[in-house]
Formats: sequence, structure tokens, C-alpha cells
Amino acid sequence: MSEDLFQLTDYDFHLPEQQIAQHPADKRDASRLMILQPKQQVAHGIFSDIINYISPKDLLVVNNTKVFPARLYGKKASGGKVELFLLHFPIVLPPLTTSLKIGRAKATALLKSSKRPRPGSELLFEHDLVAEVAGYHDDGKVDVILHFPCSSHAEQEHALEHLLYRMGQIPLPPYIHRESGTTATDRERYQTLYARHTGSVAAPTAGLHFSTELLHQLSNQGISTAEVTLHVGYGTFAPVRTQDIRDHQIHSEHFTVSQDTADAINNTKEKGGKIWAVGTTTVRTLEYVAAQHGKVTACSGNCDLFIYPGHTFAVVDNLITNFHLPKSSLLFLVSALAGRQNILDAYREAVRSGYRFFSYGDAMAIIMR
Repeated sequence: MSEDLFQLTDYDFHLPEQQIAQHPADKRDASRLMILQPKQQVAHGIFSDIINYISPKDLLVVNNTKVFPARLYGKKASGGKVELFLLHFPIVLPPLTTSLKIGRAKATALLKSSKRPRPGSELLFEHDLVAEVAGYHDDGKVDVILHFPCSSHAEQEHALEHLLYRMGQIPLPPYIHRESGTTATDRERYQTLYARHTGSVAAPTAGLHFSTELLHQLSNQGISTAEVTLHVGYGTFAPVRTQDIRDHQIHSEHFTVSQDTADAINNTKEKGGKIWAVGTTTVRTLEYVAAQHGKVTACSGNCDLFIYPGHTFAVVDNLITNFHLPKSSLLFLVSALAGRQNILDAYREAVRSGYRFFSYGDAMAIIMR
């Protein structure tokens, strides 16, 4: 295999800053769609056109994770401002007593403040949420214990989720700028319509393009849908700092594949249908499970599969995805599926044609089979 497939500089492209989408399209399925097929000229349309490329014998697999408001603004006991970014949905802890209606949960987070709070100090937030600083990691991350009111200890997780939705902010990616914080529109649009399992700090953005109408049209046309869950972590935005991309350490994310989904995928394969993955998170989940078990089976665990050119796809045939950052692990993944030069040529065409990039941007269908 050519060595230049593994050099970080070979995954770079010029992207004008004004083409980084700051807001979603007016209508979910009205974003633009580029269709990339081997040995064919790139085609252009709008996202609702995707229905014309999927056969009724194919299977659409989506990631049903739900983004929670992970960014919290509060203050130290001294009054200084703090920002706490929860890197995962907090893990509920056993109560200290049975008499007080105070819930407890632990989480790892990023912390911003003028002076780093000492372990044991408390951070104060709205609605009586208190974060106790438990300790720091070598990389600067912080462990916190959250204390929060709840009606009963059995309802801790539900109470905490409700509280975060009341006072937290949706954690938009760092390239989307909001001077006054996230908006009501962000709360709705930075979430897929089929999101159901809370746990992500970033949306599986390829799924943001599916409207209720389009989902109904797909169903009416006999196209089946299956779901996996992979909770997207902050590591999805981690820059690649190694010149040889194979030296990059990929992040790990929790996933679940149900028996129904495993059966649907395997039955589709047996009958000659194609597996369409909606988003790179779905790709990583399915390919990881197949690599571990030989085929897609019902299971859960932590996915740390790093896909780059040279990967042999065992499950995914075609991919619906957004346009990704230069020199990113997600760009490596789509290059592994469609070929590095094909992807870079398509991206240059997208720039020339005024496509909108990244999370709130336009979409691409990579049709390989």
C-alpha cells in the first residue's frame, strides 16, 4: 500500500471559513446532497433525493443516541465564574443516607475558571446543583461528584437528566459560535428525530437531515430502518497530532447493538440487500462488532476501532455522512471507504460549489455497492 495513504498532510484541503455552517438549513431534508459513486461523475441534489438511491431490499442503520446539555455555567464558592463540560452522562452513585432526598452522581469533565479549584471545593450551579471537585487527571480533566435534589433516590437518573435539560446548554462543536449561548433552535436541531438514549456530547450529525416526512416516505417505500446506540464523546473533535496517522490514538465510546438490529442486518446481507450506515458513528459500531465476533451480533461494550485506508469493510456497503474536518480521523474513515483521492476530489468540488461543511452543513452519500 502506498505510504502516502498514512501521511497526515495528505488529508488536508482548503476550506474557506465562511463555508463552515453556523446554523442548520431551514428544513432538515432541504440541505444539499452530493452523491459520490465510483467511476461516475459526482452528482448534486437535495437531501430528500436520498430516497431515490435506496432500494426496498436495503437496510438503513441509524444511531439513536441522544445529546444531553453537557455544558454548565456556574460559580465557585468565592464567586468566580466556572464552566463545566461533562464528558459523559454522569454515573449515578448510591445515596449517602436514606433520609435526605439528595442524589449523587460522578462524572469526568473539562473545567474552565480563572484559577483551578482545589480538590474538595464546591462549584455552585442553578437549581441547587453542586459539583464537588474530586481530583484532577494528568491531562487536566477533572472528576466531579454532583449533588442534586431528587424526589426519591430511585429516580436519581431521571431527576438529573431533567435538571441538566433545565439549566445546561447543548454542547455545540467548537467551530460553531454562539455569543449568547445555545438557542432553542439548537436544542431542537442539534438532535436527530429518532434520538432516544441519552449519553452523547456531540450529535451523530448525518442523521440531522432526516425529517419526519422523509422517514415516513422511506417506510412507505418499503425501506426498513434499524438502530444502534453509540454515545458520541468529546474525543470525536480531538485533533490528529501524529504525522503518521497510524500512530493516532482513537477515542473509545460506549455502544449497544440489539438482537433485532443484528438480525435485520444479517438477514439483509443474506438476501443480497445493502447496508446503508447513517453517519461514521454507525460505521464504527457495526465494523467493530463484526471484527470482534465475525458478524454483527447483539452486544454492548466500548468501541475503539480506528478506521483508515486499508480497512476491509465487513458490514457497511454505503454511507450517508456530512463533510468532515481536514486532517481528521473521520476524513480517514470516509477515505477508507471511497478512496482518499476520490474523497479529496469530491471535497474540492464541494468547496467550489459552495457546500456548507461540518455538523450543521450539507451531506454526502457514498455509494460503493
